[in-house]
Amino acid sequence: MGGDSDSSDLDEELPVFAFLQPSGHSSQKKPGTGGADAELSAVSSLKAGDPGAHTGRAANIMTISSDSDDDVSYVPLSERLKHRQDSLINTSSAVPSGKGAEFCLSSEQTSSRQVKQTARAESEDASLSLFSPAIKKATKRTAEAIRASSEEAVKQRQLRNSQQQEKETLKREQERAKAERRALAEAVKAQRPEECIKHMVVAIDPALLQLEGGGALLAAVQALGCSCTTEKQALPRSVSWARRAPCAQLAEGVCVPKAHVVMQMTVDNFITLVHNYIQETRHGRSACGPTLTTWVQQQQRKLPAKVLSLAVIELEQYFRVKKSKNHKMFRESVEGEETKGGKPKKKHKKDGVELLPEVSRVDVEEALVHLQLHTNVSVHFLSTWKEFSDYVAMTTKAVAEAPFKRERDKTGFSFCLESEWAGGQRVDRAGKGLLQVWKRQIQQLNRVSPDMAAAVLAAYPSPQLLRKAYSQCRTESQKVSLLSELVIRRGEGITSTSRRVGPELSKRLYLMMHAWNPEHILDASL
Repeated sequence: MGGDSDSSDLDEELPVFAFLQPSGHSSQKKPGTGGADAELSAVSSLKAGDPGAHTGRAANIMTISSDSDDDVSYVPLSERLKHRQDSLINTSSAVPSGKGAEFCLSSEQTSSRQVKQTARAESEDASLSLFSPAIKKATKRTAEAIRASSEEAVKQRQLRNSQQQEKETLKREQERAKAERRALAEAVKAQRPEECIKHMVVAIDPALLQLEGGGALLAAVQALGCSCTTEKQALPRSVSWARRAPCAQLAEGVCVPKAHVVMQMTVDNFITLVHNYIQETRHGRSACGPTLTTWVQQQQRKLPAKVLSLAVIELEQYFRVKKSKNHKMFRESVEGEETKGGKPKKKHKKDGVELLPEVSRVDVEEALVHLQLHTNVSVHFLSTWKEFSDYVAMTTKAVAEAPFKRERDKTGFSFCLESEWAGGQRVDRAGKGLLQVWKRQIQQLNRVSPDMAAAVLAAYPSPQLLRKAYSQCRTESQKVSLLSELVIRRGEGITSTSRRVGPELSKRLYLMMHAWNPEHILDASL
């Protein structure tokens, strides 16, 4: 066995390092003994509890620390342990079987197992020591982070909600501003002369449509392009107006009422009221009944916010009948029939019809002046129902264009008589507007009023017609005085007046149409 042990030691001889050799007498190696045998004997003696091992052999054991500053090559612990285990296995195979061999094998296995467990424990402790503080710290931060994250989430949610509310509020404000701008644009557009008539609503009393000219009135209003309704009015036989809001074109009934009201009076009522006024003012008879002024004041108290206008139809027929009656009575008085003391008999009824009291034109004018001074109500006298329909249509246009003209007057200059001249006259492709161009051309002459221009326009609606009339004249004097006899009418009804154009304007128009010199002054030759 000694020979086998030596041969195995030679075959399995471990490397020897200088720094691993003990100092002094122990540094010399015994012949025939390898480093593995010495190390094995030292370990076995320590395991067996040999007291001499602690004293004699403990000095031969050298511990290598990781803190050594010597520049030596370091072998990893796993390789050293593996190399030592292999050496122990080889040594155990050389030891004879028996109790001693079993003890050496068990002790070596135990020591290697303890070394492995110690290394594993150290590695686990090192890993735990590295990761456990982070885990504990992470766990502690998670509890705080949950609270912080929840608070942060609440803040973010509140912030998002506030931002969303601000966006919605801003969007609503933008939509409201956009709607206001759109409504303002529509309102401005609705006030234009070509658009305003479409937004008007004319309300006609049913009693007025049942009269003789009700159908003509309804047709004239509908021809304007505005809406027409039949409603019972506060004043009988009256017409009122309302303007539909531009933003409520589709909504029925959303209208703004206007203050203007036109009431149709019968000749019987008008003559009776004028007669009562004459009886009260001239004869002091106050018990005759309401006068024209008091009756109008009663209607104004019913509608305090309305501007009332009266329209009387066929008053001239009353004066014609009265005139023919007076002629007949005069003829009968001359012939001596139905006379008594030179005075005609009074007849209150004729063929079952009550006769109207006699009122002169002077009485009517006096009553009208008193009415306008106390009530500021105008009365229009119309000959036929067609004229009444035209008057209602003209009033409809005036009420529709009133806001546009009011705004135009605000923006105009105070020293400019007619601000519409600066914009010129619009003429469409169909030729609509040429008549007004010709009228304005005549009004450009000095001292020519709109009434004078309208008189010329009625006789000669175009310059070509006027030139044709001049060509038909034989002499120069006839051409100069061609327009002098045209009638200029002012006002309407009883208060209307008329006069002639005169030779002055006639001569200036002739010179304007025939003068070849562009520097010729029209007034210089007068």
